[in-house]
Amino acid sequence: MKAHRTAARSIGILMLAAFFLYGIGTSVAITATAGSAPLVIGVGMMLLNTLAVIAIGILMYPIVRPHSAIVAGGYLTTRLFEGTLLAIGATALLTGAAAINTLAYNIAMAGLGIGSLFFCVVLYRARLVPRFLAAWGFIGYAAFASGCVLEIVGVAGAGIPATIPGGLFELAFAGWLLVRGFASRSSAPVAVNA
Repeated sequence: MKAHRTAARSIGILMLAAFFLYGIGTSVAITATAGSAPLVIGVGMMLLNTLAVIAIGILMYPIVRPHSAIVAGGYLTTRLFEGTLLAIGATALLTGAAAINTLAYNIAMAGLGIGSLFFCVVLYRARLVPRFLAAWGFIGYAAFASGCVLEIVGVAGAGIPATIPGGLFELAFAGWLLVRGFASRSSAPVAVNA
């Protein structure tokens, strides 16, 4: 379906954009001096990331909904939650509150990881993407959520290695969507009661 192909490409572009906007924006913002132009530029990039992650949820909703309305709504909510908390954290950097940014990031990513587990189950069952990719996403998001929760409870450094499988999945998933899109003939809608 042409609409799904367009959505897949848009989601792929947004996932890559979000990855780089937040990564580069954070690097610029946390190394900039208070009140400087680089700080504002870095925070601006982080806020553009918020728009991208929310748009991902919106575009993914009609694709996932035929397979599970509950998961489609949950994934959209997950992306709204993620974007809102990341925006709060980014804005906190303007006031020099780096600790708030770090906490907001870890809460946002723990929420993204947990919410995306159900999303990956639908990807797997409906065969919207190859099963190995959906399974990789499930494992990656589980590791990501676990690492962020450990950071929140005080295990310093746990989040960084835990982001690797999930981060690599997001890059691979985005690439897959750009090149191949979603399966044109997925299985019949699946009920995923989560």
